[in-house]
Amino acid sequence: MPHSPPAPFRLAERLRAGSTVLSAWCALPEPVIAQLLAQEAFEAITLDMQHGLVEFADAARTIPLVAARGKPTLVRVPVGAFATASRLLDAGAAGIIAPMIGSVADARALVAHTKYPPVGSRSWGPSTALALTGLDTPGYFARANAETLVFAMIETRAALEAIDEILAVEGLDGVFIGPADLSVALSDGAGVAPASAAVDTALDHALARTRAAGKRIGIYAYDAARAVAFKHKGFDLVATASDAAFLAAGARALLAMLEG
Repeated sequence: MPHSPPAPFRLAERLRAGSTVLSAWCALPEPVIAQLLAQEAFEAITLDMQHGLVEFADAARTIPLVAARGKPTLVRVPVGAFATASRLLDAGAAGIIAPMIGSVADARALVAHTKYPPVGSRSWGPSTALALTGLDTPGYFARANAETLVFAMIETRAALEAIDEILAVEGLDGVFIGPADLSVALSDGAGVAPASAAVDTALDHALARTRAAGKRIGIYAYDAARAVAFKHKGFDLVATASDAAFLAAGARALLAMLEG
C-alpha cells in the first residue's frame, strides 16, 4: 500500500492527481472552527488573513489541528505580507495565496520569500513544518520547494494582461482568481459583480493561459452553484463560501424547521 504524504504535502499530491480540490474558507479566528470543517469532506482548509479576522498566532494554532485531520491548510496573507508567508510555511502551511499580485516583480518577490535557494531566498527555520511532516532537515529541504505551493492572486487588469509573464516566473506554482476584485477592476469601479459576463470571459482566459503554462489555477466561489460551475470548468482548486456563511446557513435551516 503506498505511503500517504504528510498533511502539509497532501495538497500538492492531490493537485498533481488532476482532480479539483475543494477547500473550505475560514475568516473567523477560532481554530476549532477550521478543525470542525476539516472533519467534513473538504479536502483542504483556507485561512483568510487579508479580509478575515485571522492573525498569525491564530493560523499557527490552526494548522496543526487541521493536519491532525489529515488535511492541508492554505493561507491567504495580507497584501504584500511576503515575510508572513514565509513564517506560515515554517508553521506548516501547505500553500500560500498572495493577493494583488499585479506584476512580474510582485511575483518574483513572493517567490523569493517562499522558496528555498536556488529558486528563492526563503530563510531556514521550519520547526513546526518539520514536526508535521515527520521529515529531517535534509528531507524537508529537498521536498519543500516542490511540495509547498504558492499562488499569485489575479485581481486587476494589469495582472490579467501580464498573466503569461507572471505564470512564467520560476517557483510560482500557479494563480488564484479573486472574482470580486477582478469585477471591480474590469468595470472601472462601477461595482462588484463577480458573476458578470466580463468576469466569466476573463476566467476562461486565465484558465487557458494557466493550462498553456502547465501550472495550477484556483478560484474563490461565493456559493455552491458557482463552485460547481468552476469545478466543471476545470479549476484545480475551488475555495467556497466561508465559515460565517456556513454558520448563518445552518442557523437559517434550523429556524426554518422550527417555524415549519
